[in-house]
Amino acid sequence: MKVNVIGGGLAGCEAAYHIAKMGVDVALYEMKPKKFSPAHHLEGLCELVCSNSLKSMEKTSASGLLKLEMEEFDSVVLKCVKIAQVPAGGALAVDREVLSREVTKVIKSFPNIEIIHEEVKKIPEGVSIVASGPLTEGPLYEDIAKRTGEEYLNFYDAAAPIIEADSIDMDNAYFGARYGKGTADYINCPLTKEEYLAFYENLINAETIPLKENIENPKVFEGCMPVEIMAKRGVDTLRFGPLKPVGLINPKTGKEDYAVLQLRQDDVAKTMYNMVGFQTNLKWGEQKRVFSMIPALKNAVFLRYGVMHRNTYINSPKVLQKTLNLKSDPNVFFAGQITGVEGYMESAACGIIAGINAARLVLGKEMLILPQNTMMGALINYITTEGKGDFQPMNANFGIIDKGGIKAKNKKERYAEIADRSLETIKKIAQNI
Repeated sequence: MKVNVIGGGLAGCEAAYHIAKMGVDVALYEMKPKKFSPAHHLEGLCELVCSNSLKSMEKTSASGLLKLEMEEFDSVVLKCVKIAQVPAGGALAVDREVLSREVTKVIKSFPNIEIIHEEVKKIPEGVSIVASGPLTEGPLYEDIAKRTGEEYLNFYDAAAPIIEADSIDMDNAYFGARYGKGTADYINCPLTKEEYLAFYENLINAETIPLKENIENPKVFEGCMPVEIMAKRGVDTLRFGPLKPVGLINPKTGKEDYAVLQLRQDDVAKTMYNMVGFQTNLKWGEQKRVFSMIPALKNAVFLRYGVMHRNTYINSPKVLQKTLNLKSDPNVFFAGQITGVEGYMESAACGIIAGINAARLVLGKEMLILPQNTMMGALINYITTEGKGDFQPMNANFGIIDKGGIKAKNKKERYAEIADRSLETIKKIAQNI
């Protein structure tokens, strides 16, 4: 018996990889390159569509702990990340094209994975994993809605522009670390108070792209808040957010600037930089006009403008079991952002567990439920536990993990203790998969 995996993103690739490793055949459906969503551009698998940052690798950070747990499960994405990594100070960032190429190469190397390039319009019969992502639409969307019997919850997500490196005016910029921590891998673009205020006024009054849905107040995920929406919360909001100058000393003045835009390397060749925290829904002409008001970007060449798109996820607490399959149909699993996990690594982690459990179901083995004192277990528990009211997408964080028995009072020590216990638990589980 084979397992059908719908979607070749992070979750789908992890799921297919782990199913195949367990000796079960996989049919991996990916509609690219025959059809692309509004947010996708590359032909290969595992395309990052928003930021190229995968956040921290520090054990005492939630995102770092999540990655370390995933490594214990032999994450295919993290193996390929090591090849695609680009400098980003204390963060983990990648060249998107290299990551896609490397993951595609690994998945194609499995003789028991068949990649089928076509759009799936209905969940296939048999054991299947739906990892079609937050842009799922059309007949598949309708089929999922019919099977779950629940209304979908929508929010809007956005991506930041990417700038050609050679077009950045380095006379008005300097290299530095992320808020002064780590190595000097970011291009910092300072603004004086006068420049900032002029930029701010133009930003909040710039024209945006009309959304397809006829709604006035779309739900926007805080982690990807469009910069123009964030700015409207107050004149100094950006200076405490993506334009925060804290820890950055301008080597040309010896002082901290009034506001600073940071640009992060987006490819190995250092030809592209993305505007950190500048997700946007401005019209493309307005992006060029307004963002070029930042002195270092006055002659900027935009290789990709920012975009905003609808993200869709199911009401997982009501419809999913803790093994990530439907309560109404145990043969159908869900993985990735469509379940309500938010973030690249969170999606990939979800794919790992969905893949393992789908394979175990086929093999007649008991399915895996991770303990809540692990980050992966806590994340899946969050999206599959009822009683939260208005279910919202969730990143990995220490607020959802079971801290029972942890005694340290200092936050960093407490997080280290949580991480050590979590990793010890995960190691034992992973060794017996």
